[in-house]
Amino acid sequence: MSKGDRFRLTFLGAARTVTGSMHHLEVRDQSLLVDCGMYQGRRKESNERNRNLPRKAVEADVALLTHAHIDHSGNIPSLVKRGFSGPIHCTSATADLCAAMLRDSARIQEADARWLNNKHLDDPDWETVEPLYTEEDAETALQQFAPHDYDREFELFPGVAVRFLDAGHVLGSASIVVDVKLNAHRRRVVFSGDIGRKNLPILRDPVVPEHADYVLMESTYGNRLHAPADGMRQQLLDAINTARARGGKIIVPSFSLERTQEIVFALNELIQQGLLKPIPVYVDSPLSVDLTKVFRAHPECYDDETIEFDNNHGDPFGFKMLTMVTDVEQSKALNQLRGTAIIISASGMCEAGRVVHHLRNSIEDAKNMILIVGYQAENTLGRRLVEHRPRVKIFGVERDVRAEVRVLNAFSAHADKNELLEWADICAKQARKVFCVHGDPDQCEALQSHLEARGLKATVPSMGDSADLDY
Repeated sequence: MSKGDRFRLTFLGAARTVTGSMHHLEVRDQSLLVDCGMYQGRRKESNERNRNLPRKAVEADVALLTHAHIDHSGNIPSLVKRGFSGPIHCTSATADLCAAMLRDSARIQEADARWLNNKHLDDPDWETVEPLYTEEDAETALQQFAPHDYDREFELFPGVAVRFLDAGHVLGSASIVVDVKLNAHRRRVVFSGDIGRKNLPILRDPVVPEHADYVLMESTYGNRLHAPADGMRQQLLDAINTARARGGKIIVPSFSLERTQEIVFALNELIQQGLLKPIPVYVDSPLSVDLTKVFRAHPECYDDETIEFDNNHGDPFGFKMLTMVTDVEQSKALNQLRGTAIIISASGMCEAGRVVHHLRNSIEDAKNMILIVGYQAENTLGRRLVEHRPRVKIFGVERDVRAEVRVLNAFSAHADKNELLEWADICAKQARKVFCVHGDPDQCEALQSHLEARGLKATVPSMGDSADLDY
């Protein structure tokens, strides 16, 4: 195929795995990159993947970003550092969220590198560790962001137009519609991004793209069902009351983006409705505090329920017994708390951040509860907790898991099997092919089977695979 006829997809990340989202579309002699996420998993493999970006990614003409989660946006500073010079198109809310998240990620990279190098200062064989990227790199990348409103078409390059549709997953999240005119033919490629759920707090329901010819579709829960989203508040209330009855603390490992704000809003509603007796709540994450400010700045993304709450009760993300913790000493003091309190802290998969300290101090006390409210990738501490392992390693030390571990899957921001299939029934009913991505192999393959049972042509690409698209 000559460059003038080229119409090709290449799967550079999130193929048969959940993290590290990165896809490449070539149209004639130009190309676009969708997402440049950080791969998360075993540390050696993660380091190698995140440091060695594919040439196709770096040489793309433009980039599009579905949303701000680190597994979709987190390696953009590396991309720019290695020579990518094009614009990075996304929604306005995503641009604002990334401004906080990429700076924070850079600070973590720099701090981790300093700690490792200091630890091995006297080791003559130690090779100095460089951060994946620095805060200066993040600042440079942020200058290339180009924000857009939802559902406003813009031309990417001649014959290629793009729209962002609300994916209902996190603030600013989008499914991306790419319309291509090629040799008198028109083809529509849809990148689903992470597909949200109906009736989630704060956000509007997902908008489903129509008339797709090719679909890259997330498969995180391709064969699993969630508890109904409208039951999440009751699940949360039951968990709090259980822990309160035995005088325990509730540790909530939570993603700083969306999940933390959802939990805070749900607690606020329960208190306003008189269903939850006031209880001390601590959001122990400087990033969560910064991102909550972004939420307040983007009410155009709110659903009707959140707008009504804001009108009637004021700030959805603040109430009397809520404390936002940024100071390190104040964070350490939380470990001395006696009696029932809720500590919401990052990271969401328990791999780093302040929550690991809270887990270390709480996990061996049977009065306490660890509340899992988000997806836990393979080979993470969070996944080991979900699997109810009797002992886990925290900061290199094996510890008994005596605290109750409770999973609230109604809080998931990812569509489950049935919701994915409903989405596909609209978006992909005329599609020439659906590519199942962003899922562990068992979930991708299960979704493929479910789609094929509906008469759709589906496949599960592997990392590095390419597919020439018909036109």
